[in-house]
Amino acid sequence: MSSSGAGRDFARRGRLAVAGSPRSLGLATQPDLAARTKAAQRGLRARLERRSALVDVLRATHSSLDPQKVSDFLVNWAPEWVPAPSWAVVSADPGRELTLLAERGLLASLVSPAHDIAAWVVRYGTEFWSGNLAQDRRVGSSSAVSAVGYPLSSRGRNIGALIGLDPHPGAAPSMSPAVLAGWRGLLEPAAIALENALLLQRAEALSVTDDLTRLYNSRFLNQSLRRETKRATRSGKPLSLLFIDLDGFKSVNDTHGHLHGSRALVEAAALIRGSARETDVVARFGGDEFAVVLPETTGEGAWAVAERVRARIAEHQFLSGEGLDVRLTVSIGVACLPDVARTAEELLQAADRAMYQIKSAGKNGTQLATD
Repeated sequence: MSSSGAGRDFARRGRLAVAGSPRSLGLATQPDLAARTKAAQRGLRARLERRSALVDVLRATHSSLDPQKVSDFLVNWAPEWVPAPSWAVVSADPGRELTLLAERGLLASLVSPAHDIAAWVVRYGTEFWSGNLAQDRRVGSSSAVSAVGYPLSSRGRNIGALIGLDPHPGAAPSMSPAVLAGWRGLLEPAAIALENALLLQRAEALSVTDDLTRLYNSRFLNQSLRRETKRATRSGKPLSLLFIDLDGFKSVNDTHGHLHGSRALVEAAALIRGSARETDVVARFGGDEFAVVLPETTGEGAWAVAERVRARIAEHQFLSGEGLDVRLTVSIGVACLPDVARTAEELLQAADRAMYQIKSAGKNGTQLATD
């Protein structure tokens, strides 16, 4: 597992909903998590044996194909069974990169321990109980908290973990074999529902993503451009489009081979994506052509983005990781609605024509489309 990548994704997706010290949460005088869990098990077995418990889980988790909704149910449902004050649902993709999908009461100080426990649970596929993580060699955490972790297993694969934490250390929590068996029986259908939702989400993402560069593909570009054109027309706000072509890219393939050419395209895509805003749509139009949709952006603002792209491409040493020093430039056409177009098709055509004006004039430049 790439712990650094998983940590970045985990922190980016995490939502820390609760602030304050453990004492402010009213936990300082309570029995520790182990004692509370043991007390709860007296009535837990009877509840687990009721058919209604399974029906409730099936109804709640299988009624949605949104991973967020399934995860939200789990973090709000788990405290009814296991009395930990903080909960998190963590998913693991096929490469075991971790993503925090939902949380309840997760203090900022508990994000890192939740990540560490989830990584262990996903790796070994079994429950995790600890009275003090700071003394637990399995995860190497410095946090003096008690915790429980349950694998979310679907079709024989660990697709994530349900993590419960208590900011107070104590004895290690546990479940009796009978209660644990019943608990697993409830978590399994929830895990299947979560995996189904995640698989659909990933399939939808792939359907609009270019396989090589991981930018949006031309199909999504056209959809987005039509949507933004209608929005700009209704609101009266500007909409700009950049059409970008790599100059002389064919020579990279001819000189260094198509594998190196593909890698150069990936590097160019990253530079273009890094030059745009998060709200902009960056797509690979096809071959060595790219497009950037810039909502609420005037021609002047789009020109500035285009020049930033052009400068970064010109300064970049392509394929340096392969021991090469390949230099590329770009020709960029800029078109703005409503200045030179009124429809998505007209906007794309205007930007394309402007780009070819630069090609004809010697390449490596930016051209603003005019009437």
